[in-house]
Amino acid sequence: MAKQEFNAYSKEVFKRFTNPKHLGEIENPDGFGRVGNPNCGDIMEIYFKMDKKKGKIKDIKFKTFGCVSAIASSDALCDIAKGKTIEEAKKINNKDIIEKLKGLPVIKIHCSVLGAQGLKKAILDYESKHGKEINKKELKEIDEETENMHCSDGECERK
Repeated sequence: MAKQEFNAYSKEVFKRFTNPKHLGEIENPDGFGRVGNPNCGDIMEIYFKMDKKKGKIKDIKFKTFGCVSAIASSDALCDIAKGKTIEEAKKINNKDIIEKLKGLPVIKIHCSVLGAQGLKKAILDYESKHGKEINKKELKEIDEETENMHCSDGECERK
């Protein structure tokens, strides 16, 4: 890989890739989400546990098979979501992840989208376990978005 390609990543991206704080799996998670994009090969799994007294995410971990940006995006997502209520976590989007990483190369924006969508699926899983009826259309849209996204100029859209 050319040196120029490495310069496209921020120091924050490299820090999270080489030393992720939230890497791992949670046994019996309160919420679990798995997303992937066959176009790039990235697969992310997001696990979280709730602090039932405070109603906040107390632990969140990820397992990601993917590139530097995918692993860094997963770790940044976990930092952002930890300590949030479900309603606050629902508002997390890929731009929050990019900001936490201090930027991503345009061709790697899709990794931040995968992270945000993985959390959305984990939240849907949590809500289904707590009696909320899952919106099948929303679940299908998440899968379609992550499987069929195309990113350019910092914006991602479905193909």
